Amino acid sequence: MRLAAPGGATERAHDAGEPAGTAGPPILAVLRGARLVNALVVVSRYFGGTKLGKGGLARAYREAAGAALAGAGTSETTLTIGAVVGVALSLDGAVRNLVARHGGAIAGAAYTETEAHLTVVVPAESFDRLREAVEGLARGRARIAVDPAGPPPAGATPDPPRSGRRRH
Repeated sequence: MRLAAPGGATERAHDAGEPAGTAGPPILAVLRGARLVNALVVVSRYFGGTKLGKGGLARAYREAAGAALAGAGTSETTLTIGAVVGVALSLDGAVRNLVARHGGAIAGAAYTETEAHLTVVVPAESFDRLREAVEGLARGRARIAVDPAGPPPAGATPDPPRSGRRRH
């Protein structure tokens, strides 16, 4: 199994009673070779233990994992970070522009008489640069809090673009 994690992938492999190194590591090598994350491969063996030998077992598990991946669909995803950005109301449009320029989206917005609180979702690799840009724009008066619940679920609809009157 390989799971996406900040800074790399978390990996686990288990031989599940097979001779050491003959099941889990060959399957994991196939996942690595395919550069897949958020993937799990399970192979069940019905025949061949002592007749195949250790090398034959490893090849059989590797080939079974490869065949399973060849028949499976994949989709590309991007690791994201959800955060709430609080800025002066006058900076609302400029912050929305920065979020878009850093590959992010606005997932929600709330306003007071003087502040905009934007819930943003940004690719993890862009978050630090966005934070710096927003803080520079707001001259150190922005409040940026990473949402502990994480970004909204996939398929959540971000706020539609606003039209009409613009605030300056």
